[in-house]
Amino acid sequence: MRCTSAALVLVIALVDLSFGQEQESTSSPVPPRRSLFGRMFHPFSASAPIPRYKDVKLDGLILDLQIRPQPVKLSEVRQLEVKAILTTLANKPSTLDFPSDQRIEIYLRNSTEAILTKWSDNHAPKETPGTLVVNPQETIEYKETIATRELAPNKVYIAEVFFPKYPELRARQKFMTAP
Repeated sequence: MRCTSAALVLVIALVDLSFGQEQESTSSPVPPRRSLFGRMFHPFSASAPIPRYKDVKLDGLILDLQIRPQPVKLSEVRQLEVKAILTTLANKPSTLDFPSDQRIEIYLRNSTEAILTKWSDNHAPKETPGTLVVNPQETIEYKETIATRELAPNKVYIAEVFFPKYPELRARQKFMTAP
């Protein structure tokens, strides 16, 4: 009886390990899904794995993007509100150095990935270097607007936000325009 139950537990653990493994992507900081075995023994554990990047300074950082208003009514809106949210999941502070006062860049792309509008075209950065320190569990928001003059109604577009000095920190979101 003991041998049978031990063999059953071993088979379940091996099956769970084979189904729980996923390809780890270095370009996207999306945390992998927890395995069934991990969820059974730690059902209330909500700790997500810390995202890893090629640049070690960025480990634990996540960039998110919010666009307002939704849907984008071009007859009412001339500027699209874009909010970039930088969050750290790491237990140590992250220090980011910048060569100018420009922290983020925003692109509006069409469905074929062609760039229609760049945020930096209407904003001249000053060449003053700066440093950003993101403390553990801290969130930093950048609220900017970008012109919608290149957009047409009833089409799908992509808003993309990234840090020019750290291109791995990138967020994209699709949205639809209305007349």
